[in-house]
Amino acid sequence: MHVHVISSDGEAKYWLEPEIELAKNYKHTSKQLKQIEELIKAHYNELISSWQAHFGS
Repeated sequence: MHVHVISSDGEAKYWLEPEIELAKNYKHTSKQLKQIEELIKAHYNELISSWQAHFGS
């Protein structure tokens, strides 16, 4: 499972499992990546539930 994060500043892809890990980054600063990762951690269960609802378990 993974999530894409797209903003006006750039784009990033994070793996959600087996652990949260940056897969790709295009133009986000290290500060932005840290903020993105914190948001992913805060909303982890929602992201997993949404992924499963959309793609199936």
